[in-house]
Amino acid sequence: TLRKPISQSSMADWASKNLNMHTQGIFRRRISISNMLSWNGGSIKKPMLITSNRAIKKEACEMFKLVQSYMGDRQSRLDRNHVALVTVTKCWSVQGLRDELYIQLIRQTTDNMCYRSLAWGWELMAISLAFFSPSPKFQSYLEGYIYRHLDSDENIAQRIKELVDLKNKKNSKSRKKRKQNTEDEGLPISTYAKYCYRKLQKVAVTGGKKGLRKPTVEEITHARNAILTPSLFGSSLEEIMLRQQDMFPGNKLPWVQTQLSQQVLALGGEQTEGIFRIPGDIDEVNALKLQVDQWRIPSNLSDPNIPASLLKLWYRELEEPVIPQQFYKECISNYENPDAAVAVVQLLPELNRLVLCYLIHFLQIFAQPSNVGRTKMDVNNLAMVMAPNCLRCQSDDPRVIFENTRKEMSFLRMLIVHLDTSFVHGLV
Repeated sequence: TLRKPISQSSMADWASKNLNMHTQGIFRRRISISNMLSWNGGSIKKPMLITSNRAIKKEACEMFKLVQSYMGDRQSRLDRNHVALVTVTKCWSVQGLRDELYIQLIRQTTDNMCYRSLAWGWELMAISLAFFSPSPKFQSYLEGYIYRHLDSDENIAQRIKELVDLKNKKNSKSRKKRKQNTEDEGLPISTYAKYCYRKLQKVAVTGGKKGLRKPTVEEITHARNAILTPSLFGSSLEEIMLRQQDMFPGNKLPWVQTQLSQQVLALGGEQTEGIFRIPGDIDEVNALKLQVDQWRIPSNLSDPNIPASLLKLWYRELEEPVIPQQFYKECISNYENPDAAVAVVQLLPELNRLVLCYLIHFLQIFAQPSNVGRTKMDVNNLAMVMAPNCLRCQSDDPRVIFENTRKEMSFLRMLIVHLDTSFVHGLV
């Protein structure tokens, strides 16, 4: 569900308070906000946003050239992948540049007469959202901008035509013209906007790419491909099953779920102390995530904590939790009643029921006394680390969240102890 973000007037108010107003001409007249936020073919001499940081002031002007290079409005010796890599790495490394990049992209995708340039600007925004979020104070502004483009394809085509006609009238005697291109090269802008809108909601919560390793070209390519090919992470169970239909038509369960679970066991996870509690190296987890999203499991894995961490992430990032929201109240109402808890599982949609039963069957392996002695992860510990990945409390009240956390853990504990999952054995 898309919630309607801040109004146009609130966005104008935000811009008037935060834009670093530029000047032009010998009398240094201030440029209007609408001109500040319209496509610019030249360079800028100071940042778009007010800042007192000298390093950011300098980097912002260089970054504007990179944005223009990626969009095809400025020549560059680097290919577009590497232009994106340099841009994203700058902002990923320096938090103060992130809002500056997003406001530059807003500018360069407003009143842009070249459809290809416009599409590439939106593409760079989509790629950037895979790595970092805007600041909380800028998020609502960016959200409002993206929201206005969710169904804007006809308006954009009409606006480009108007701008081109106006430009042609002004430049009828001039030879110097920017190459016009109103052809639909690439995806409709609404496709980028819808992807960016969903991505912004998620990255605002997750915070983007973590770890110490800088972004890579492979991650840039993956982020671009995700616009059309949804990731196995953050999608719905139905989308994931639809994606794997051609490759694994007979599978009843998500390939990513079964493969990562099997990897944890193959690497001796059920005999590893602190499994699911001790996180795997974040950079290694990111690298594995990239490969899993390409339907590959590397053969050189040695630490079971890495697939275990990624498996937890997969459950946690599902668009809708394994136990859908409409069953949440019933779960926390029956956290002490084994029969009622098991009965809730039977009410779930078939796919959710199978995915949950596979998870519980998997956890039951770790709950065996012979394994608990090695892992130090008994049924209570397992329920504690896994409950947040299966159930999501919608309340904002800290007291409700705290109280429900205990009930969520207890509910999952009931399932690990009492749910018969023998039918799952051998299921893929």
